[in-house]
This record gives sequence, structure tokens and C-alpha cells, in this order.
Amino acid sequence: MQLVSTGRGRTTCSYFFPAGDRILYSSTHLDDPACPPPPDYSMGYVWALYPSYDIFVADRDGRNLRQLTDTWRYDAEATISRDGSKIVFTSLRTGDLEIYTMNADGTGVTQLTGELGYDGGPFFSYDGTKIVYRAYHPQNDEERQDYLDLLAEDQIRPSQLEIFVMDADGSNKRQLTDNGAANFAPYFFPDGQRIVFVSNMHEPGSRNFDLYMINIDGTGLERITYHEEFDGFPMFNSDGTRLVWGSNRYNANPGDTNIFIADWVD
Repeated sequence: MQLVSTGRGRTTCSYFFPAGDRILYSSTHLDDPACPPPPDYSMGYVWALYPSYDIFVADRDGRNLRQLTDTWRYDAEATISRDGSKIVFTSLRTGDLEIYTMNADGTGVTQLTGELGYDGGPFFSYDGTKIVYRAYHPQNDEERQDYLDLLAEDQIRPSQLEIFVMDADGSNKRQLTDNGAANFAPYFFPDGQRIVFVSNMHEPGSRNFDLYMINIDGTGLERITYHEEFDGFPMFNSDGTRLVWGSNRYNANPGDTNIFIADWVD
């Protein structure tokens, strides 16, 4: 095991470039070598949106670190197209949480979403033509005010998230789930026609998350895992024969998360 980030600040959302020679991650280290404080849970479970997060690239050993974003608002949740040419990420730079793309060198930043609410956690399809993401769009005045109040404190409440798909240029947005639960960590099947994701829809409001799959037209919803412990963050290998995910099952201590891999058979 080797430390490849700076060892300063908070670091999140690390991702390999397709060639395996570089890494991508977000970090707060330029603002302060100390970690920013944890979020305030007095208003319930929230995620912190540290404004000092920026996106960086480095060689796989951590050398040749280079900053790609420099806005004083949250820039994170970045992943890469499989041809290595485009990065998709989430930013608060306009005052709301939107999804953007940019070239692999940080140029050509383009905003893809614009509806009030959180749009984030994006991934490209294997052919690069589509993007899947999680979103929360408040539906009434009370929800809007709660969202905006939290956003003013650089926080978001992730208890209700739905899965969306759009074309890689931001067009043709469509919602795949509509269950009011916390649906997140979506990832394309290699065939580009299905999405694997995480949800507590079987027990809304609980921390018992499992893996699900759904077609990109919103049909064919199917539950994949049934364990009583957390299962999350699924991804496929390139040919779709293996599924890897994180789980709290069989842990030595409560809350420990380990990596699991399984053969995938349609």
C-alpha cells in the first residue's frame, strides 16, 4: 500500500485514468493542511460540501500533481470517460450543485444540468455517449427552503436521491427511479442498456442498502443483493463478467467496509 495523495487536507473521489498511468482525485490540501471539520449533524444526516475541494491529477505514484479546477466552491465527484478524453464532475461554482464536463487537461468546462437541486455522482457509459447520475430536485416550497438553507451552510441531505440518465452533452435527461428513497452510486453495465445502483427502497430511511439494476428506459427494476448489512458502490469490469462492490458484511468491527467481487451471469 502506498500513499499517493499529499497527506494533507481531506481527499475524496479518486479514480484511475483508463491507461492506468494517472490518477484523479479531489482534495482540500491547498487551503489548509488540516482536515476541515466534519459536518454538523444537528439537522440530521448530511454531507459536507467543503468549498476548498478542487480536482487534481497526478501520476499513479502521486508525482507530477496538477490542479485542474480553482473555484472557491465545491469541485469533486469526478470520473473519466473510458477513452480518457473527458472528465465529468460536480460543482457548486454557480451557487447550485450541477454536473459539468471538461477535457482531461481541465480546459473546455461545460455545464450539463441546471435544475434547482443536487445533481452529482456522474459516470460515463462505456461508449462515452451517456452519463448516469444521482439527483435530488426539491418539489415544494418546504423542500426548496430546506435545500437552500443547508446549501448556505455547504451541506446537503442525501436521504432522497433518484437515478437519472442523460446524453453526454446534457440533452435528453430522463429519470429512471421514482421511489423517494436514497438511490445512489449508479454505474453502467458494459452494454450501456442497464444501470447497477444502490438503494434502500426496500426499507426507506434505513441504512440497509442493497444493489439493484434497471434498464436505461426505467423498466426491468431488479434487486441483486439481499444481505442485512450495507452493500454499495458497484462497478463492472470491462467485459461485464465481474461485479465488484463494497459491503459491511462479515466485518470484524461494526461499520468496517470490505471489497467483494463476484462473477456476473445474465
